[in-house]
Amino acid sequence: MKAFVLPRVRFALLLVLGISMAVPSAKAGQVGFARNAVGGVSIDAQGQLTSAPAEVKKQLRQEMMNALEKVPGDLATPVKMRKVSLRGLNAAIKASQENNGGKLPDAVKYMAGLQRIEYVFVDEANNDVILAGPAEGWTVDESGNVVGVTTGRPVLLLEDFIVAMRTTEEARRGGITCSIDPTAEGRQNLDNYLASLTRMDASVKDGVERAMGAQVITITGVPKDSHFARVLVAADFRMKRIAMHLDPSPVRGLSSYLDMLPSARSVQNAMPRWWLACNYQPLAQSEDGLAWQLRGPGVKAMTEDEIIAEDGSVSQTGKVSAIPQKWADAMTKNYEELSAEDKIFGELRNVMDMCVIAALLEKEKLLSKADLDLDMIKSDSSPVQLEKFATPDTVPTFFSAMKKGRQWVITASGGVDINSWEVASHTENVAGMDKLRTEQLASNTNNIWWWN
Repeated sequence: MKAFVLPRVRFALLLVLGISMAVPSAKAGQVGFARNAVGGVSIDAQGQLTSAPAEVKKQLRQEMMNALEKVPGDLATPVKMRKVSLRGLNAAIKASQENNGGKLPDAVKYMAGLQRIEYVFVDEANNDVILAGPAEGWTVDESGNVVGVTTGRPVLLLEDFIVAMRTTEEARRGGITCSIDPTAEGRQNLDNYLASLTRMDASVKDGVERAMGAQVITITGVPKDSHFARVLVAADFRMKRIAMHLDPSPVRGLSSYLDMLPSARSVQNAMPRWWLACNYQPLAQSEDGLAWQLRGPGVKAMTEDEIIAEDGSVSQTGKVSAIPQKWADAMTKNYEELSAEDKIFGELRNVMDMCVIAALLEKEKLLSKADLDLDMIKSDSSPVQLEKFATPDTVPTFFSAMKKGRQWVITASGGVDINSWEVASHTENVAGMDKLRTEQLASNTNNIWWWN
């Protein structure tokens, strides 16, 4: 896409996206809960994404609050380490299938209020694998997200964990990815439209959006109709909106990409691409391989320059420009605060954690070491079926204009890349992990599937 200049008119055209979803209620035997929006966005039955209006969010929250069960007992207590037995979780799911028509208790749906998976302990004596991390009681926030009562951070969802556990082979072969990109035809149509303009007026907005047309959503590695996939799409969408100055950043340390640009700069036909990727330190492990720790912030923003050819096709340059890199670094640096303010980024980190843990369990054969069969969670033939949602396929182009020195056109592309097997392949022995495992396993004095 070439630079677009009009006499005495200085502005940048931003071509970005919006999202929305309509979700059916869960049927008996399905994991999930009715929700019309993820990450403040929604999808209609035709797969078209649009922004979720405030009244939809309000209705969603009310519906979820009405269905929310009281958080039982010690599950409401904020703790730095809550332990969840995978054997016990699997048994609780099976019990709901046999005795409750498949309706899961909230404690099971929300994995006992875990907000991150930090540790994995193999309990050979009891044929079990334990997940552990910070947790507390949960509620529903203003946007319909299930979050911790005191921290406001998203809790882990069983339906996302099931997807991570059932797609380990897909993750190993090609990773789990999501991207939202203009088509080659759309880029070429836009280039032709811009070349035909002789003046800037209100009609340009409709002209740009019509010329570019729908942008394509591509998801690999997980079911496109899953809640997991919607988290990937919504996080990609929100990243673009913040970068391109269409939505205000919720944290001070992260301005938009446009705000970082100098007053006079021409990029000709180059454009930045951003995507979100795994950001972990080597996994800590005990010498016997029965205790593991997931370390690091979890998510980072990456960037690379792309070139748009005359036919609208895109090629990677392998190069990184200074300002796009500066924006990516700012997002990475502020990701912890960002995920607390904008819950979709916290949900993205949750699913990344789950994917890394699922890859670790498979790679190190931890379920086999414990002689543990997660037939309700891991098996595709399980009677527990994932709730299916309208598949997100396209998103309309949205236009925004900003005066910024010399006039040029910007498009934003990007996505999410979860390479969980690569993360699970980097480990190091750490002293004290075996002792920690022994202490935490011994702390289960009530013989239940979760404990503090």
